[in-house]
Amino acid sequence: MPQSALTGIRLLIFDLDGTLVDSKKDLAQSVNAMREKMGLGLLPQEVVASYVGQGVTVLIRRALGEKATEENVEKGLAFFLEYYRLHMLDNTTIYPGVSEALEALRDRKLAVLTNKAVHFSREMLERLGIARYFSFIYGGNSFEQKKPAPVGVKKLMRDMGATSDQTLIVGDSDTDVLTGRNAGIWTCGVTYGFGAHTLESAPPDILLGDLRDLPALLNGKKALSRDKR
Repeated sequence: MPQSALTGIRLLIFDLDGTLVDSKKDLAQSVNAMREKMGLGLLPQEVVASYVGQGVTVLIRRALGEKATEENVEKGLAFFLEYYRLHMLDNTTIYPGVSEALEALRDRKLAVLTNKAVHFSREMLERLGIARYFSFIYGGNSFEQKKPAPVGVKKLMRDMGATSDQTLIVGDSDTDVLTGRNAGIWTCGVTYGFGAHTLESAPPDILLGDLRDLPALLNGKKALSRDKR
């Protein structure tokens, strides 16, 4: 990504789980509560985390295994959604540096595009105190297609009056990078999220270990490392 392109970014689109919030423990506990309800054993937290990113139905289908029937997936999904609604903020927190980064980016247009259900996403951001930073919050059920389809990004670009060269998507997984590529926009990966291992197969234009570095890059106060130019 050219250094000059960074200062032209006007719209930033953020993923939620693994990017803005560390929701790994609550997701894992909710999945395991569902598995217990269905007479199955517990899964390690890291295994559950590896299933996250493509929407809740995919999460439940993966958590139940290849032999699960559609009826079992539907039952598991219903239980999970009710349980998670009650427990989604038992342990979930904002990642270090996120609040500071969002505050420093307030002069730009900010939005959230996640494959998490939109009502969960909005409630989570509200209760964690950072919803105020975002002009739009879209979830996995906001459009006919989830990420990595570009429909959500293109809608946000229209909503915010931004061109592809002025838009950057920030996420922790290959799903976010592929979404950006499909929409023809710039991509930024974060290495602290639970989908970071997938970025090796889909390298982003920028790779950050701390979201607090992003405002300085966009404001021209910090140079992009040579391997990401």
